[in-house]
Amino acid sequence: MVGIGRNYADHIQEMGSETPAAPLMFLKPNTSVIGPGDPVMLPSFSDQISYEAELAVVIGRICKDVPLERVDDVVFGYTCANDLTARDVQKTDDQWARAKGFDTSCPIGPWIETDLDPENLTVRGSLDGELRQDGSTSDMIWGARELVAYVSQAFTLLPGDVILTGTPAGVGLITDGQRYDVEIEGIGRLSNPARR
Repeated sequence: MVGIGRNYADHIQEMGSETPAAPLMFLKPNTSVIGPGDPVMLPSFSDQISYEAELAVVIGRICKDVPLERVDDVVFGYTCANDLTARDVQKTDDQWARAKGFDTSCPIGPWIETDLDPENLTVRGSLDGELRQDGSTSDMIWGARELVAYVSQAFTLLPGDVILTGTPAGVGLITDGQRYDVEIEGIGRLSNPARR
């Protein structure tokens, strides 16, 4: 799981951050991944777990240094993701590994859409049915195809690897017993409860 941070201007503004000069990459381990309906287990070391609705790119073949015009050849499809983040830990740790990589911190699904143009899709997130995030992939600083090309310069990508493309504004905290739904146009809805 390769995450991209600060890729929507409105989210950068709400977090009081600066726009990076290039895509800001971080990694999430495979133990962070869970499926539709699976519970997000809120870690004991954080009291501030935040939801982040995101478009996820699923890689379909081994690739390295992919030119922009060849990106569609290496992408298997797209799905929904929730890049959960321990905000308090993110502020205190120099690296984001613990804040973004804890077990169950990356729900993905509900399936992979293989015939989709990722450049202008509505991305929405709802907490217990209340709309909290409402953006479009057209608002990304670096589009999905640009991110695949960029990430492939650093890492050889393998089938099943996933690139998270960033989140629009509206992030907030989720607590025990609440549920977050990520809905992306042309893909569907990913829904996961949180448990302490």
